[in-house]
Amino acid sequence: MQSPSDSVYPAHWEADVVLRDGGTARIRPIAPDDAQRLVSFYEQVSDESKYYRFFAPYPRLSDRDVHRFTHHDYVDRVGLAATVGGEFIATVRYDRIDDRGRPAKEPGADQAEVAFLVQDAHQGRGVASALLEHIAAVARERGIRRFAAEVLPANTKMIKVFTDAGYTQQRTFEDGVVRLEFDLEPTEQSMAVMRGREQRAEARSVQRLLAPGSVAVIGTGRTPGGVGRSVLRNLLDSGYGGRVYAVNHAFPGGGAHLDPEGVPGHRSVPEIPEPVDLAVIAVPAAQVPDVVRDCGEHGVRGLVILSSGYAESGPEGRERQRAVLRQARSYGMRLIGPNAFGLINTAPDVRLNASLAPQLPGAGRIGLFTQSGAIGIALLSGLHRRGPGDGSIAGISTFLSAGNRADLSGNDLLQYWYDDPATDVAILYLESIGDPRKFMRLARRTAAGKPVVVAKGARHTGTAPLGHTVPTVRIPDSTVSALMRQAGVIRVDTVTELIDAGLLLASQPLPDGPRVAILGNSEALALLTYDACLTEGLRPLRPHVLAAAATPEDFCTALAAALANGLCDAVVVTAIPWVGEEGVASPGEGADLAAALREAASAAAPAKPVTVVHLAMDALADALAAPPPPAATPAPASPAAPADATAAPLTPSGTPGGTGSPGSPPVPLIPAYPAAERAVRSLAQAVRYAKWRRDAADPGRVPEYEDIEEAAAGADIDRLLDELARHADITRSVPLPPEDAHALLARYGIPVRPAHPAPDPDTAVRAAARLGYPVALKTTAPHLRHRPDLGGVRLDLTGEAELRRAYAELTDFLGKPEELRPVVQPMVPRGVDTVIRAAIDPAAGAVLSFGLAGAPSQLLGDTAHRLVPATDRDVAEQIRSIRAAPLLFGWRGSQPVDTAALEDLLLRVSRLVDDHPEVVGVDLEPVVVAPHGLAVLDATVRLARPPATTDLGPRRLPAY
Repeated sequence: MQSPSDSVYPAHWEADVVLRDGGTARIRPIAPDDAQRLVSFYEQVSDESKYYRFFAPYPRLSDRDVHRFTHHDYVDRVGLAATVGGEFIATVRYDRIDDRGRPAKEPGADQAEVAFLVQDAHQGRGVASALLEHIAAVARERGIRRFAAEVLPANTKMIKVFTDAGYTQQRTFEDGVVRLEFDLEPTEQSMAVMRGREQRAEARSVQRLLAPGSVAVIGTGRTPGGVGRSVLRNLLDSGYGGRVYAVNHAFPGGGAHLDPEGVPGHRSVPEIPEPVDLAVIAVPAAQVPDVVRDCGEHGVRGLVILSSGYAESGPEGRERQRAVLRQARSYGMRLIGPNAFGLINTAPDVRLNASLAPQLPGAGRIGLFTQSGAIGIALLSGLHRRGPGDGSIAGISTFLSAGNRADLSGNDLLQYWYDDPATDVAILYLESIGDPRKFMRLARRTAAGKPVVVAKGARHTGTAPLGHTVPTVRIPDSTVSALMRQAGVIRVDTVTELIDAGLLLASQPLPDGPRVAILGNSEALALLTYDACLTEGLRPLRPHVLAAAATPEDFCTALAAALANGLCDAVVVTAIPWVGEEGVASPGEGADLAAALREAASAAAPAKPVTVVHLAMDALADALAAPPPPAATPAPASPAAPADATAAPLTPSGTPGGTGSPGSPPVPLIPAYPAAERAVRSLAQAVRYAKWRRDAADPGRVPEYEDIEEAAAGADIDRLLDELARHADITRSVPLPPEDAHALLARYGIPVRPAHPAPDPDTAVRAAARLGYPVALKTTAPHLRHRPDLGGVRLDLTGEAELRRAYAELTDFLGKPEELRPVVQPMVPRGVDTVIRAAIDPAAGAVLSFGLAGAPSQLLGDTAHRLVPATDRDVAEQIRSIRAAPLLFGWRGSQPVDTAALEDLLLRVSRLVDDHPEVVGVDLEPVVVAPHGLAVLDATVRLARPPATTDLGPRRLPAY
């Protein structure tokens, strides 16, 4: 059944995967030169596992077995192996069979028998589950739709692998054997299972890096100074309680201690007598491969490469970076860097500072990820200034600066933070997004439980920094912002805004709405705050202005009253220094006012967010950010313990927002800002995020349509691609002829109004007679397409004379008919001209766009975007989110148009591109939306062969 071309080694099946315990393995096709590896692997498998595989004692493989298991046609017979360190740890194979369970000899057989063998030392790591995902994807690619497996009843582990996969399956028992049959079409349950396993595995891989039991610093200098010695010093000063080793090939042999640190020194990692969990590498790039090899052979779990000289240095460095990544993954290790700044974990039982930061930040609820070491320094420094010390408002839980992010990325940290009880807010500074589709998926899931705040550099250059070997995202930055908003991500522009938003979200409950109370002892500052609220789309109440000499008690009373007001969702307190009776500043005014504000905020029920704007009152900001004295801090509650929402303010992730003495409500930490605009902007971001959270609880649905012909559309697409392949490169997008594009759209209930070519006036008249008057005459030349402002469209032509006159005017004014390509179309009811597009970005996936045709979308960029598949809620919000949306809803007395029909059309376009990844572009322009119904007047569709893998495929680590 196979074809010669199919026997070529399928390199695109190779993949690196993260296993259940956080280690990695390489999955690849088995090839003829793997014979010795297979024999060695089989020798390390227990007799019991061999019995489960072959249903009989099978102590060794014969030469015939080895040949059969290493020679495949990669169509009807396929074998995959999971490898670590270049050696097999597990295998899986399928053989195509017919309806009677015999080897298939005729075309059309779509069933295969599948079997696994996992080395005993690696059982329980999730290897078989990962192999099942990949062999199923391979089988689907080769036209196999169903797997069958025969398993002994005692082999409960393998039965569980099949039954837990989430596929639709049947189970029978006959002749002492369990027979499982299951469809390979991904289901909602199988996707949920796969992504759940992905999250747990990737989170575990990050956790192993953040909480190592031992750390080796490789490249530690013999004298103080230098990168390696600085990291060692930082590690020891942080209070890290694990084992620490210094490694330098210049150390004396026989073991030594590095003074004054008193750390064991070794010349190489293999000389360390105990296991090493994390290796921090600070040696020249040329020496890194030897160090990585030593680490891999010693069983090190993860690497932090501080060394530079990789992709940031040019093409040669880029290849060096790819090589070191392949080497690290071949040993099952995750890698941070190269050119990294390091990582930090402030958990009291870890206290790890394996970075170049000279001081361990205070412990808190904020998780930080940066790709830039410089921005990492700025964030750590900025947070320290806003609240130093453990338990302060600016404390962090974890920090990781990934440098060139060859392996570990922001996606991995989102997987970790998703269910990390120590992190309430995730802050990321990104310069590139290696897998935007996955990032949006993970960000949306994380944002449903805790805020995700992102600042992105390199927004306008369209390229990633030199060190980042990632695919270029071709969609505009404005589209990226829209997709982030859809995913619930709070996007900001600067490092300062990252900190401002993070402090408020980490310390305050989410607001129930946009109504803001303003109070303070300065009318001018209150009015600035009022104006800032209006600018940010909030609804400020009339400011409550206290006397200039208002006391802390006055502030406390006013704040308590504002929080008790049912018409207020949040409070902004403004404060300027006040003067005492003796004409001098009141001593301790900052601490006294902070205590008063905290007293009022802690007594509020229900809790509402409070933020402070101050001028020249740094002591107030410091007092509000500082934790209570350590002696008064209670032991942390169990994460599973229920929270009393009326007594303790809750952060956006639902954890207590402050600390206090035992038996009393927690003392809230209140963010303070030196400018009204910064405080209000952060509050507005919290308001929008809270609304997104409420809306996300009911995300809508992707409707089913009885009139959609999905199978017929798929057959049309296959036929059209075969036809296009004869004269075009279908790995790139190719436009369909208009009649084929219209027929394909009709399969999805999207009719396109006919347009008859009119190369001369007589042809135009005959076309109009067939269509019936009135008609429209328009040009379709590329330089005039969708440009009614140039006069290329004539409407409401009611008879032959008008049509001939309009034809003459067009050709006299704009050019010859062969240049203009005029067409005749029937008139449709007047309405609002809109444009709908769907485009596939190789990195971001399918994006559905909507705007008004002409200047609003083309000149002003007033376009709304949503990820595909879009739900009914998505498209309803989409058409209402553009600035020109009032034109659809009866602006200035005009008649509202049929937005229900518009939403239906958007959903049908979304379904088309979601059901058929070969459809890489759809343009509907113009779509005239009338008060009743709509009309699609022109449409183009572009096709291309889809990539081999997508976000719906088996889990794999990116390879750039």
